[in-house]
Amino acid sequence: MDAPVVDQAKLDAVLARAVGDLSAGYGGVMISLGSKLGLYKAMAGAGPVSAREVAGRSGCAERYVREWLNAQAAGGYVVYHASSDTYELTPEQAMVMADDESPVYIPHAWQVPASMWFDEAKALEAFRTGKGIPWGDHDGRLFCGVAAFYRNAYRGSLVSQWLPALDGVVERLREGIDVADVGCGHGHSTILLAQAFPRSRFRGFDVHAASIAEARRNAEALGLGSRVRFDVARAADYPGRGYGLVCFFDCLHDLGDPIAAARHAAEVLASGGTVMLVEPFANDRVEDNLSPVARLYYAASTTLCCAHAISEGGHLVLGAQAGERRLAEVFRKAGFTHFRRAAETPFNLVLEARR
Repeated sequence: MDAPVVDQAKLDAVLARAVGDLSAGYGGVMISLGSKLGLYKAMAGAGPVSAREVAGRSGCAERYVREWLNAQAAGGYVVYHASSDTYELTPEQAMVMADDESPVYIPHAWQVPASMWFDEAKALEAFRTGKGIPWGDHDGRLFCGVAAFYRNAYRGSLVSQWLPALDGVVERLREGIDVADVGCGHGHSTILLAQAFPRSRFRGFDVHAASIAEARRNAEALGLGSRVRFDVARAADYPGRGYGLVCFFDCLHDLGDPIAAARHAAEVLASGGTVMLVEPFANDRVEDNLSPVARLYYAASTTLCCAHAISEGGHLVLGAQAGERRLAEVFRKAGFTHFRRAAETPFNLVLEARR
């Protein structure tokens, strides 16, 4: 059999992509270090600074800091001024790297791939056996990374943009309704809603007990205990009825039986109530999802989302790139007659469902 003919230009392109990905993997470690050591914060708003100044401000060793700064300059995350041998974090770079209240702050997100590497043996076993991996069986950096990353994204869009896109929901929240936040994790979405709408009452549910404990601590620290309650419960049988709003924030695709979860939401909704479904942005066809964002979601879905859904029985494993059409079908089968796309971002679909 003749050896395949190799196109050198195509080979070079594939290799360049692989080296770029390898560089990004190394760079992620540098970003995490810079965040945890306060190196980005030491540079924010300071203008051009020397390696010695960054080291002094952060309390770190200068030789390590200089090498880290050079890695950041090579990656495009800081600007190097050769004439003065100084480094600068621009306002735009600071929003992404230094301001942990910014909606585009990214360092926490690197905890997710760190957890994926740590759990590689579990992923290998899952591939070979077809078994699932429950969310709670992953390395602890997963929960912290996901919670912190989504907290800032929701803070930037949930109250100001996504809720107003739903028909009449903001008005009802202002008047006072009961709200269920299904798959609430550390409770950041629940807390944002509670802070914005003091007349409404909120309950967060999640199967991961450690996340619920953290959510309770977060709510107590902000003095929200009287209006916010967190409980361990499954998406298909959490308690309560008469909810004016049921929310699924980036979690429906993780469930082993999303139709059962949607059906339970229909059962516990008040008359005229709304389901708010926030899911990773995806088109309906694989060929329309071949992008860097979709690649990120497909990769996370492989070892996290699909793995958890399979651990819950895998009745319908949607994955993190389900797309609007498949999600609409889930709610149609659950008895909903109204389903529409209310808003979208490069990272999320915001969908509205009513009975």
